[in-house]
Order: sequence, then C-alpha cells, then structure tokens
Amino acid sequence: MNKSVNTLRMLAMDEINAANSGHPGVVLGFAPIAYTLWHDFLKITPKCPDWFDRDRFILASGHASSMLYALLHLFGYKVSMEDLTKFRKLGSLTPGHPEYKHTEGIDSTSGPLGQGIAMAAGMAIAETMLAARFNKEDIKLIDHYTYVECGDGDLQEGVTLEALSLIGRLKLNKLIILFDSNRIQLDGPVKNAGGINNPKEYFKSLGFNYLSVSDPENLDEVKKAIKKAKKSDLPSIVECHTIIGFGSPVANMSKSHGAPLDKAGMEVLKQNLGYTNEPFTVDDDVYLDYRSALNKNTRLYNKWKKSLKEYKTKYPTEFLEFTKVLNDDYTLSDNMFEGFEYKNEATRKTIGAIINIISKHYGSFVAGSADLTASTNVKGLDGSYDIDNRLGRNINYGVREHAMGAITNGLTLHHVRSMTGAFFVFSDYMKPAIRMAALMGIPSEFVFTHDSVAVGEDGPTHEPIEQLASLRSIPNINVFRPSDAKTTVQAVKYMMNDKNRPSVLCLTRQNLDLLDDVSDKEFKNGAFVRYENKNAKGTIVASGSEVSLALKTKDLLMEEGIPVRVVEMISTNLFDRLDSKTKEAIIPRNIPSLFLEMASPYGLYGYADYVYGINRFGASGNCNDVIPYLGFTKEKVSECFKEILKK
Repeated sequence: MNKSVNTLRMLAMDEINAANSGHPGVVLGFAPIAYTLWHDFLKITPKCPDWFDRDRFILASGHASSMLYALLHLFGYKVSMEDLTKFRKLGSLTPGHPEYKHTEGIDSTSGPLGQGIAMAAGMAIAETMLAARFNKEDIKLIDHYTYVECGDGDLQEGVTLEALSLIGRLKLNKLIILFDSNRIQLDGPVKNAGGINNPKEYFKSLGFNYLSVSDPENLDEVKKAIKKAKKSDLPSIVECHTIIGFGSPVANMSKSHGAPLDKAGMEVLKQNLGYTNEPFTVDDDVYLDYRSALNKNTRLYNKWKKSLKEYKTKYPTEFLEFTKVLNDDYTLSDNMFEGFEYKNEATRKTIGAIINIISKHYGSFVAGSADLTASTNVKGLDGSYDIDNRLGRNINYGVREHAMGAITNGLTLHHVRSMTGAFFVFSDYMKPAIRMAALMGIPSEFVFTHDSVAVGEDGPTHEPIEQLASLRSIPNINVFRPSDAKTTVQAVKYMMNDKNRPSVLCLTRQNLDLLDDVSDKEFKNGAFVRYENKNAKGTIVASGSEVSLALKTKDLLMEEGIPVRVVEMISTNLFDRLDSKTKEAIIPRNIPSLFLEMASPYGLYGYADYVYGINRFGASGNCNDVIPYLGFTKEKVSECFKEILKK
C-alpha cells in the first residue's frame, strides 16, 4: 500500500485526534485521489502560492480540512507540523474549515455544502475569459485547470444543481470535479434521502464528460481518469467509488463521517494500513516524494515569469491591463465620469449607464442578471459569454440566483470583477454567497433593483421588507441605498475601489429626483446632512427613495414653523465604522430623531430614537397607491414627527 497516501491519511487523523474533533470519513476515503491529483497533476508551487497561472483546487467538502492542511504541509507551504497539532484551536492556521486569506495555499473558503462547485464555475469562467483576452499565439499567460473535490452532500444542494447545468451549457472543459462517491452521509445511506440515481446518465445529460474510478486505491486508475478528463472538450466529473472511513472499524458507516475514532479504532486503522509512525511524524522519504513532485512546477513557474517579461516587451498595452487584473485594480476616478448625464430616473436605469463606463475602462469587468436584464439593466458589454464568445462580458445566468452569487465569488477570487443583477427580494436566495464573500473579504458586487414596496403591482411576494436589515447585519460588508443618480455613481465608485469587502447596491424601480451634490468626503461617512438648520427641533434620517420624502416632509414642517434637519443614511455599514464624535455631529442625540425607511424597522433604533418603517408585508397595486396606503406621505410622516416632538 502506498506509504505516502497512508502518511497523508494518518497525518490528517493525527490532527483530528489532537483536536478530538473533525471528520475522519472523507479523509480516509479520498486520500488516494487527493494524493494523485496533488502529486501528479496540480500545477502549484509554494515558491509563489498566489501564482496567477496556478491550478485552482476547491475542497467543496470543507469539513475534510485536516486532509487539506496535511497536503499543504507535506508540499512545503507555510503550514508547519506545529500548526497541524493546533487543528481547530482558537487562533490557529488550521481552522475547522478552510479559510481564504487565513492559511497559505487555500484558494477559497469552503464548508457550506454547494458553494464549492458554483465558486469553481466562476473560476473556470474567469480562466477562459482571461485566456481569450490576454493569450497570444506565441505567449500563453493563462492556461490552467480548476479542480473540485465534492461529496454526495454537495450534489444534493440546489445551488450545485443550478451551477452544474450552467457548467455543462458553457462547456467549461477545464473544470474537473472529483466526486467522492461513498454513498454515505451523516444521517445514513444516501439512498435514504435520495441522491443522483444514475450519475453517468445524469451528468451526460448536463453536457459533462463522465468518468469512473472503481478502485481509488489503484493510483494508476486514478491517474488515467484525470488524464482523460484533462483531454476532454467537456467539463468532467470523475466518480470515485470510495469507502468512507477506509481501513477503520467504522468503514462504510455514517458514524465515520464526523466523529474521531477512539483509541481502539485507531489501533485497528493503523494495523489495517500497516502504519507504525508516532503521531505527527513523517519519514524523510515521504517528504521527498511530495516535494520532489513540485520540481516540474517550479520549472513551469520560472518559465511563466520569463514569458511575462517577454509579454511586457511585445505587448505593452495588454501587459498594462493584465497587471491591473493581477493587482485587482478596478479603481474608478472622477474623471471617468466627466460628462456623465445625471437624470431624474430610477436608479436601476442609472446602473446600466455606469456599467457601460466601467466596461470601457476595464476589459475584465463583467456583469449579468438572473434572467432579469431588461428590468435590472445589469448587463455586460461585448455580447453574451458563451462557447463561441469567451470575450463576451455579459453572463446569462438564467433563473439561478443561488448559483449566480457563488459564481460571482469565483470570478472575484480569480480577479475578474463582476456585478450581478436581481430583484432585491430574491437576495434571500443569494444570502449564503453574499455571506461567504464577506467572510473571505473579497469585493464581489451584488446589485439589487426593485428595492421597496414601490414595486407595486407585483405584490408582497416581490416587495422586500426584511432584506435590508438582514444584509446590513452581515459583518464586513457594504450595503448602499442611494437617493438619486449622483449618489448611485458615488456608491459604485466606493464599491469598485474597496478591495476587501463585498458590496450590495439597492436600487429603485421608480423614478427619483436629482438632489444636491454631496462630496466624496461626506459620502464616505455613510451618512451626511442633506439639510441643516441650527434651530432644528429634530432630525429626519432617511435612505434611498425616502430621502426625497424626508425633504418634502421637512418643507411641510417648516411651513408650520417647525425647523428640521434631514440626514441621508446611504450605508449604515460605513456609518458604523465612524467614531462616536463624528456620528454625533451627523445625528446629534440632544434632539429627537426619526428614521424613515420603507422597510422593517429592525436594527434602525441604533441610529435614531424613533423609526417610521413597515412591520408587515407589502400590498399589490400601483405604487402610487401602495406607498400612501402604507403611510409614506409627507402628511403622515409630518404628523408622526409632530407627535414625537410632543413627548
């Protein structure tokens, strides 16, 4: 039995035992496939972990992280043996699931089942886009594969099924899925819950090249399958018929999934594997086997660096653009918007014009909507991305909001900046991906239109109420709700210039009046004074379309001799990052304040003393009827404000 494979198995098991926590099943079953892929195929180098032309590896079953950390250690990444002993310990480099930016060599955070394959789809799309844009006949800067490990559970998730059908449709042939098909999940055999009954026919029907490995312990069989996958002009799935908990007393049992083996079980495992090493020890010949496999990759990396220098000389214009991609530089400046025509219009209209400007300056900027392009205006240039148009920058996602969010994260991880478009109420479908983007600290950009009950005729199913509160509560995110075309442009500039957070942009269906200019300095506070009055009896705080209503309410109150201040809250997230002194200057606490927003009041009492919001679902009717029906008129708001002043 292969000594290097068993060392991988046991090193991962040592981590689990030291933590007394983890998932032995997939580690013991999948180790031969992981070893073969990393040892014989994966184009990576610890010399430059972020090498742009490296192969990507996504461990969709992120609970198998102990195996991934063991691989990184054995291949010479900055994961020491001591790091392995601290598996799942607070502050370690080896957390319970892989975390992007936290541990060297991790291409994405993973763990929530279903996200992995969809993110990999985004990476594979990005690879083809950038290859088509930058590769020349004499110099190929971009030529790599995206590999995904997945389990039975991944293939039960709806987001995965959405992604798979798009992967097949787009013929992403450099995406290879290694399916850990052990037919067992935590609650028992997969058949109890229902899985894919005939994987071969199922994946073929989606446009995949299907391959099978009957004996994963036979490394030659594994190699042959991966070689065939790499030669295919279709995306490939390699079904590996593994045994969960291989070699242990609980092999082929669901109990091997997520609980460490006891002492007796470990003894049986060692005996079955013929393994005699003490915990956290690796023989020199095993280290040599792993690290010698990287020699060819070091040569490839050095050759790539040489090609990059040659490319710079031969193709200086393209090199400059490629450098911006490498540095994730999609900065938007004021001069890019010189002559921009600001209009009294729905901000969903404004975003289309903004996307055109960004696209003209950045050839690697893409956009796409979930079958809503005509409504959201979130559409990329140069035609639709497709099999015969890899330079197309509009992605037809179809009605696949779940996958669209995760695919966007994959694009972002591969330094292709993108915007997605959907109705705001359907952000619920994308919440897991948005949360993952925030967790990874990547600048994915999610645009949502039809942001309030002003959707009107479509009724309460399409009218967002609680979505703002939900998304604002995510750590490390920017949620913007601009009040007009001008602040929409400012929001997009901020989004594109922030490299460390995802952003959500909430836009209107209905037309909005243009308001006075706001400086970028004020904008960056997240809240700014729209109307100041030193004699003010109180402050009305508002976001989005309600800013205009707040100003009209102010005028009505002023007619009655009641001076009022008006503050626009374009982003609670930006405002939250201010110091208390700056916050107090914008929304002083010595006078009463009212937050005006056509959404749930939840969470808004941290910004104002009172909230004028919506504590119910919306209603079906023309927006000009629905809005006053729900009380959002200057008369109703002014009456509320006057009642506050009486208290």
